[in-house]
Formats: sequence, C-alpha cells, structure tokens
Amino acid sequence: MPSLTEAIAASAPGALVGATDWCTHPADLDVVRIGGTKNPAVDRIVALAPDLVIANEEENREPDLRALRAAGIEVLVTEVRDVPQAFGELARVIAACGVTERPEWLARAEAAWAAPPVLRPRVRAVVPIWRRPWMALGRDTFAGDVLSRLGVDNVYATHPERYPRIALDELPHVDLAILPDEPYRFTAADGPESFTAPCALVGGRHLTWYGPSLAEAPGVLGAVLRGVVG
Repeated sequence: MPSLTEAIAASAPGALVGATDWCTHPADLDVVRIGGTKNPAVDRIVALAPDLVIANEEENREPDLRALRAAGIEVLVTEVRDVPQAFGELARVIAACGVTERPEWLARAEAAWAAPPVLRPRVRAVVPIWRRPWMALGRDTFAGDVLSRLGVDNVYATHPERYPRIALDELPHVDLAILPDEPYRFTAADGPESFTAPCALVGGRHLTWYGPSLAEAPGVLGAVLRGVVG
C-alpha cells in the first residue's frame, strides 16, 4: 500500500524490507519489490522473512493474506474509510513498527485536518475514478470523506456500491467534476471533455493516500477546488 509504505519510511527508517511496485514515495526507497497489491509475489515476501506484513482490507486479497499467515508471518490489516480512522490506523501501524514517539508529520497532519479550508457554499460533485467503463466514488470511501470535509458533497455518496459504474447521460446535476490522476490518470486532454460542469484535476496522492501527504492535502486540494469554483 503506497501510503502506508511512505508513512513507515518516514517514521521508522530502515524498517522496510519490501514494498509493492506502486510504492513511489519516498522516491529513493531501495527495497525489494513484491508485485502489486492484488497480485503480490507471496513466495518473495516469505523469502524476505519479515517480522510483520502491513496490508489493507480493500487493497489486498484475503487468499494472499491467508497464505502469508500459513507461512508463519504476522499480518496487520488496516481499514480506512474516513480521515479520523486514517489517523488511528496510522498510529497503530507506526506503533507496530516499533516507533514509540508520535511522528512530527502525523501531528502536522492532524492539525491540518482540525480546521481544513471549506468551500462556501458547498458544491455537488461527481468523482470519476475510471473510464471505459465510467466508475465513480460511491458510499463509504476515504476520498469521499476527504472531499466532504472540504465542502464537497459527492452525488453518489448514498449509492449502494462503493465504486459504482455510472452512465454520464444519467448523471445528476453537479457543480463540479473532480478528476484524480489515479487509479485512472485523468488529464486536461483526457476526461474534462466528457462533462459540461467545470472540472478540477487533482493529485491522487492528496485525495486517496493516508500518510505524510495528509499534512498538505487540505491546503493543496482546497486551493485547486477554489481555483475552479471560486
């Protein structure tokens, strides 16, 4: 999980022995790569003989976690659906890595989210995460909670699915379309042309990651949103 990798690297230097292929922060991280979150090389992980594997209930598959446990490896599984839960899980992960003092970046992140910039009036938005087919943020997501705390109401927040497929010709009225650069990499030339509403291009690291980037996320996302809707 890229955000957890970044959090551990910043809090317990030298503790990491492996990370996924998608773990891009810090840029100079030099550890064994073990594949993706959905297709990790379990045998490679076992060969590293880690004291602990950090996983996520949404990103990692249960069969892989069972295989690691069967090999005698302890697995800590995180669950994050909102900002307060992210802070709690980050503290738990960091403590499990042997860190006894609260990291400075975590204190700064909590302070940043204690009074984030909020759009007034609030805006209604759709947040696509994929196209071909189109999919969007639905109910009970970390990114949806992040945006809600910044004054953005997700029009699919009450959808039965967390990441529903959507039809653009049936899209409810929105004031804004928020297009992140992950998991689908929306760009100025790929995405905005599909919407009549103004579009805000945002970095996925600030919208979906929970780790050191949380300290700057309210300011960065808030500035982008205000730049589009005023």
